[in-house]
Formats: sequence, structure tokens, C-alpha cells
Amino acid sequence: MQPPLDRLLRSSLRAFAPYKPGTSVDEVRRRYGIEHPVKLSQNENPLGSSPKAMAALHAIADLSAYIEDDHAALRERLARPYGLGVEHVVLGHGSNELVQVLFNAFVDPGDEVVMGKPTFSLFRKDADLAGGRSIEVPLRDGVHDLDAMLAAVTARTKLVFVCDPNNPTGTRVERAALFAFARALPPDVLLVIDQAYREFMDADGTDGVDVLRERPMTVVLRTASKIYGLAAIRFGYAYGSPEIVDTLNRVRLPFNVAGPAAAAVLAALDDREFFARSIETNERGKRQLYAAFERLGVHAYPTAANFIAVATPIDAQAAYLALLERGVIVRSGDGLGMPGYLRVTVGTEPENAAFVAAFEALLAEWRRRPMEAAR
Repeated sequence: MQPPLDRLLRSSLRAFAPYKPGTSVDEVRRRYGIEHPVKLSQNENPLGSSPKAMAALHAIADLSAYIEDDHAALRERLARPYGLGVEHVVLGHGSNELVQVLFNAFVDPGDEVVMGKPTFSLFRKDADLAGGRSIEVPLRDGVHDLDAMLAAVTARTKLVFVCDPNNPTGTRVERAALFAFARALPPDVLLVIDQAYREFMDADGTDGVDVLRERPMTVVLRTASKIYGLAAIRFGYAYGSPEIVDTLNRVRLPFNVAGPAAAAVLAALDDREFFARSIETNERGKRQLYAAFERLGVHAYPTAANFIAVATPIDAQAAYLALLERGVIVRSGDGLGMPGYLRVTVGTEPENAAFVAAFEALLAEWRRRPMEAAR
């Protein structure tokens, strides 16, 4: 007999779908018997983890004691490059947790939250969970339409999210446009700039902290998952004004950042050699993939991140499954609000080549399908 949950469930959960992560390597091994699949689906660092972070983890001798929840040394290290203080930094169990903390702190049922479409799916998920109203503004040519987003702001708007670079398109907004947008927002609206992929942007990209300096009602989200290869330890952080950071610290769970995670990140922040190799690998991989897409005549958005959204001539889910059968794991745009596209993580040169070979082999067949269906 099913338990009578209906009466207990929050109304916002009744039509709530759980977050679905990308397909794992183990699942492909079990399903298709492919021993060494190529995983290009979750925007992980193809070089693995920062060696300095791994050394710090191996040096941990004891896990029995509670740690200091303040993490003052780590927050000081994150603040230092910007000339900020620890009072400007809040830590999270991944930047995903900090998104949820923002909703818990600021959004009441019925409040409006403005965001792009498509963008990072957890913005909408957490808005729904909080009972907020998501105002989704379609991208323009794959980029946040900041003018339209500004026009969507009303007296009920509490938060505005700009994911820069945007996930899943990989695109970024122009610096002048972002500053103009920030200046035009009402002063009582909190601007949240999600920069999980900030380190992969070129010199023309905007550092959200520069916006924060000018507009204190701004929060800038970052993560150690991507550039430092530390996705498994779940560590995110945010920059904000002392008043906002104090509010978020009051809302977040105590001890939300584990001691090993803090030790690994503190070491990784000084691993300049790994950082530089990661950037170079990503830039080389982007050139490799874009050259292939141009040769094959398929559209791909210009990316400022470590992944590329590429068009497919058939249903994205069907294309994803066809690649999966060949041992190449990507993400279908159907589940990311980006139908007709695949999101492909930039890997190592051999990984990229394996994807291109599988994609090219399937492309001729895919291009025949619309013509066959029209007969």
C-alpha cells in the first residue's frame, strides 16, 4: 500500500521532476559492453584533478573532529586576488547549494525570478521549490537577451540570474552590455551572476566581481568543480557585499563544506601549472572541435566555457542515443531546454577525435532522415 503522501507534500512538489544527471561511464559499460567509453557530458576537467589538491587530500590523517565552520583561511585566499575581505565570501556545498540558499533567503511564494531560457536548470527548479514565479526570457542567438530581461523585471522581481558563460549554450554576454544591464536594474533587485565557467573565458569576458564593486546588490557564484577538476568534493563559493554574505551565512547549513574539500581547494588555488595546462587543453580542444564542425557544415554556438553546443539534424535525444551506442557520452539538449542541439564537453585531443569520428559517421545517415520522412 502506498503511503498517503498527498496531504503532506508541499504544493510546489506535486508536479516536480527530479534533476537528472548525465549518463555515467559505468552505465554505458553495463548497457553496451563498451569498456572504455568517452565521457563528454558533464563538463569535467579532462586532465583530472589538481595534483596539489590530491596531495592535500592524501595528507589528511584524521577525520574524527568537527572542523571550524568559518574556513577563514580559505575565504581569505579567495578574497585576496580581488582586494576583498573574508566578509565578502560565502562557501557552499557546490555552487548549486548557494543557489538554493539564495532562494531560501530572499524568495517568498509568488515572488518573481527573471532568468534566460535555456539556462542552468536549477534556477527554475529552486524557484519552483520556493513557490516563486520563474520569468523565463528566451535567448537571442544563443545569448542572454539583456534588454528583454530588463523589460521583464517588475515590482515583484526579487532575483535576476545571468549565467555567464551560459549553460547549456556556452555563450557569454558582452562586457558593456552586462554593466549597462546591472546599472539599469532597480536597486532593490538582487543580480546573481553565475560564473561556474569564468576561468575559461578570454580577456574580453566580464569578471562578475567588477560588477559587484559597482553594484553591491550583486552576488557572483563560482565553483572549484571545473577548472580545478574537483567536482566530486562539491565546493562552491560566492562573492557579495558583507550584508548579503551575512544573510546567506545565516541561512546555509552549518558545516556545509567538508574539511577535506576545504583542504583540497586551498591547495588547488596555488596550482598554477595545472590551471595553465587546463586552459591550454581547453583552447586546443575548442579549435579542434570547431574545425571539425566547420568542415562538416554544422552550427555550433561560440563558447566561452569548456563545452560546445552543436546542432544536430535529427532529434537531439535520438542523436545522443546513437552516439551512446558507439561509446561516446554527450548531453542531449532536449533535457537542457535546447532541442536540436547536443552539449559536448571539450576533452583531450583523443577524446575529441573519438567524438568527431562517431559524429561524422552518423551525420550522413541523420541528414537523410528528413528527406526520407518527406517522401
